[in-house]
Formats: sequence, C-alpha cells, structure tokens
Amino acid sequence: MAQINAPYGANRKKTIVGRGASSKGRACGRGHDGQNSRSGGGVRLGFEGGQMPLYRRVASRGFSNYPFKVTYVALSLSAIDAAFADGDVVTAAALKEKGLVKGKDVQAKILNNGEITKKLTIEGVKVSASAAKAVEQAGGSVK
Repeated sequence: MAQINAPYGANRKKTIVGRGASSKGRACGRGHDGQNSRSGGGVRLGFEGGQMPLYRRVASRGFSNYPFKVTYVALSLSAIDAAFADGDVVTAAALKEKGLVKGKDVQAKILNNGEITKKLTIEGVKVSASAAKAVEQAGGSVK
C-alpha cells in the first residue's frame, strides 16, 4: 500500500511576525511605519476611518411597523374560476382549503386577470374594482 504524501512545498511553516528583525527582515512583514507596524496598533472593530460606522448609522431601537405588515397574494379571476364550482361562496378559508393561499397570516386579493364564467359569491376577500365588475357581469356578487 502506497503512502500518500503532500507534494513538496505544499506545507510551509507559519510566519511569526513582529518578533525582531530576524523573523522576516527589518520590518518583519508589517510594512515600514504607521499604526499597523507598531505593537498594539490597528483600529478597533467596526472603525471606518472616522466615517460614521455602520453600527451607528443603522437604527437599533425604536418603532418598527414590520410586525403589523400584511402580505397579499394576487389571485386572477381565471384561477378562481378553475378552482370553484358554479354557485360556490369564495371566502378566505375556502381559498386556503383549495390551496390558492398558503401561509398563516397571508391574505388574498382577486384581480381582473383572465375570464370568469361561473356565478360565484365572494365574501371577506379583497377584490379590485374591475374584478368585482367582471364577477357581477357573470351573474355573481361581491360582499
């Protein structure tokens, strides 16, 4: 069985910097002068050269409207027409049951996209004005 070895030069010893001139030449790999060449030099975490740092630019407290955000799923009239039978009542619960709306706090809005041929009653769901007109022309109603 052959021994697998790393090729020559693949593994090199770590360079230890800043331990005298013998470690890597006169400046020890730290450049010549300046803040980062000194021991203990360098800027603190998050420092951006005097520019207002990100952690101070972004608000970390205060009011957020995000918990009250309402997300709507846009549903076309053709999708409603395909999912429901003639004379059915379209409600938010019925839309979830048919799988047209997924998610816990997601609501639906029916838009006038496609055609509707069935008489449907829409209750408790947002409907655009043109979609409501199309539903009423097909013999249905919007409540």
